[in-house]
Amino acid sequence: MSKSAKVVLVLVDITPRVDLRGVEKIQSFMRARATEGFGSIDEAATVVAAYLPHRKPPRSTEGLKKNLRLHSDGRWRWHWDPRFLNGPRAVNADRREAELMAAARRLTIPTLLVRGASSELVQEAHAQEFLDLVPHARFVDVSGARHMVAGDRNDQFSEAILGFVESLDT
Repeated sequence: MSKSAKVVLVLVDITPRVDLRGVEKIQSFMRARATEGFGSIDEAATVVAAYLPHRKPPRSTEGLKKNLRLHSDGRWRWHWDPRFLNGPRAVNADRREAELMAAARRLTIPTLLVRGASSELVQEAHAQEFLDLVPHARFVDVSGARHMVAGDRNDQFSEAILGFVESLDT
């Protein structure tokens, strides 16, 4: 790493504690077609649009291809392994939260939390709790965005990241 390189942390709509109902909602959506997949990119786009009615449909479905893979049976499936969601759930949520909160308290590097103002996962109270744990952290609440902040409001997301990085140079 060069002398001018800085290590920073940018958290996008995630904190040590999250709304478990929101987690289940997102995971249910992802699980619904994880095995079956989609017959076409357009079919996938229709399903995504129904799940994200607040988001203006893109002019092209080409961008969706980065999230899907064409399998040998001709079906398009999410690019991640569905066993990730369907595998064993032996994680103790309370212990995991405690460990993540302890880790947050130890952060010393420049930190930015970007939250979708309508997030299913990170409520205002979760963001405030994180800021209490990491007092030097900066926070941007992106209006008109849910959990997929960059996809919902890429303009505001980019401004937040660029503003944060540029502020470190001063």
